[in-house]
Amino acid sequence: MILVIDAINKDRFASVLDEMFKLRARVFGDRLGWQVNVVDGRERDVFDDLDPAYAVGLDDDGNVVSCVRALQTTGPHMLSDVFYAILDGEPPLRSPHLWESTRFCVDTQRLGRGRGPNSVSYATCELMIASLEAAKRAGVSDIVTVIDPVMDRVLKRSGNAPYDYVGRQAEMGKVPALAALLDCTDERIARIRKFSGIEGDVFLSEEEALCLLARRAVRAPAKSALEIYCDEQVAAATTTQERVAALRLRAALADRVRSRSDISA
Repeated sequence: MILVIDAINKDRFASVLDEMFKLRARVFGDRLGWQVNVVDGRERDVFDDLDPAYAVGLDDDGNVVSCVRALQTTGPHMLSDVFYAILDGEPPLRSPHLWESTRFCVDTQRLGRGRGPNSVSYATCELMIASLEAAKRAGVSDIVTVIDPVMDRVLKRSGNAPYDYVGRQAEMGKVPALAALLDCTDERIARIRKFSGIEGDVFLSEEEALCLLARRAVRAPAKSALEIYCDEQVAAATTTQERVAALRLRAALADRVRSRSDISA
């Protein structure tokens, strides 16, 4: 289910945003190797300081499993200020009815394969549906999103193919990037729902989300001093070697804890 977080309710969901920034660090920094700013295990940039809207996917246990960021194009945004090479000299598109969608990601470690609930495919489509429906409700007619060729294929395969592209494909770090245009229409949303089999409301209300997080807090066991130490070592790592060593230590501790749980069970 998708929770929408913006400037109005962000203080109520600070823990969700914190977990979302950690997910972005794992996906864009660790898995994809993008040149992003990761501090203390969290990926943030200057655009997160502009009070954007976020659509954040939560699983049944209250864990963040997906996220995407929406920015107005009338002010600073990534296509105009970071990925301007894609525009190839053309002025950026600016309109109160056009949003920019960036930092779209899902937790491939927590989610499984296939197309059922708790799968990468399901979470991806659910996030697409929520992004389009939230934009449409806000009076937005179109979305521009900077993507790589892999994501372009994901969009096409899921019934969410771009209707056009802006500028040209340009090299951005290790991968090429292009700017795609999506219209926020009922027809597009229906295609994604048909592909994914997702029916009904995909959104969590604030009250539902707070209840889910409260139940999660009750279930979560307190961390030991050693677990806290391992987390601190991961966050404090300043080199790749230090981070790898800290991650291995934390993984070894987790294996030890699981082994003891299996024995006691």
